[in-house]
Amino acid sequence: MSTVHEILCKLSLEGDHSTPPSAYGSVKAYTNFDAERDALNIETAIKTKGTHDPTVFYVSPAVSGAFPWHHLPELWLQFNLKLAHSGMGGAADAGVDEVTIVNILTNRSNAQRQDIAFAYQRRTKKELASALKSALFGHLETVILGLLKTPAQYDASELKASMKGLGTDEDSLIEIICSRTNQELQEINRVYKEMYKTDLEKDIVSDTSGDFRKLMVALSKELYDAGVKRKGTDVPKWISIMTERSVCHLQKGECCAGEVLEHQGQTGGPSPVGQLVFERYKSYSPYDMLESIKMEVKGDLENAFLNLVQCIQNKPLYFADRLYDSMKGKGTRDKVLIRIMISRSEVDMLKIRCEFKKKYGKSLYYYIQQDTKGDYQKALLYLCGGDD
Repeated sequence: MSTVHEILCKLSLEGDHSTPPSAYGSVKAYTNFDAERDALNIETAIKTKGTHDPTVFYVSPAVSGAFPWHHLPELWLQFNLKLAHSGMGGAADAGVDEVTIVNILTNRSNAQRQDIAFAYQRRTKKELASALKSALFGHLETVILGLLKTPAQYDASELKASMKGLGTDEDSLIEIICSRTNQELQEINRVYKEMYKTDLEKDIVSDTSGDFRKLMVALSKELYDAGVKRKGTDVPKWISIMTERSVCHLQKGECCAGEVLEHQGQTGGPSPVGQLVFERYKSYSPYDMLESIKMEVKGDLENAFLNLVQCIQNKPLYFADRLYDSMKGKGTRDKVLIRIMISRSEVDMLKIRCEFKKKYGKSLYYYIQQDTKGDYQKALLYLCGGDD
């Protein structure tokens, strides 16, 4: 039997497992890194350009006599709210040099950002995240605060947010759980409990239901006692195949596609995995794997299986599609856009860019330019790492 990690490890486009993941990241460790210098520059940037004191506000002499001075604090607040609603994000305080903050934090690796945060706290006796939260707002604040978290902390916080309040953001839950490796899920589980004093599995169980819940729990659960335990007869066979079959078994096409088809009529959902298994499945069925899932499974479970199969087939393409969907049509699904740009920036962003350009004709960089503005845009473009 295998772990989910072993299955998802097969996603490299070239299949070169000797290449470190960071080779395809758009953000790499800064060569002349100095955490103390960066911490000092960020500290200075937070309080650089003047003041946001509402009394320091230029008014033309021609209108000064009629200017409603007593309403100035209210007008200042309205101005900031309008700027926030514009979607750009920026500085909550007019004294913040957000350009410097963006330039530093988007051009350092995650490990280097942790060092900067440590150096900043040592210098100022304040947490860098708290200082930046007070200094920034809008989407830019979301990006910068996300960059300060470790990958596991970021995923844990996104998972918690997806299950917070009324309803569950199934798309976010599915994206994170279906696309992370087993090793990553182990660390997310550990950090989630550390941050929220509860198990990720318990929160998933309380916020989801039915077979969708079983699949999410099975995927998130590196609580397979250091390996993988079979879920037993209470878990549908197609979930068992998706989460437990050995990669060798699947890659050689030995997963019995006929067995899956036979089971399909009993459970309502097929799920062989591995490229060769997908191909062999076609010899038993007039439909390919994705078509069969769409026919046999509905709702959140269908969405989860489609995401998982797409990840297995080509993970960079899966994320390219997610990014395109976040920016197509009117408006931008900034939450999805930000999460993918942050979480994949040191993993496989270069591959994602390649798949994006190949499928959609224009670069990811171009789409971000068209859909975002201001310092928020600059931050995303830095994470993108260049045009194609």
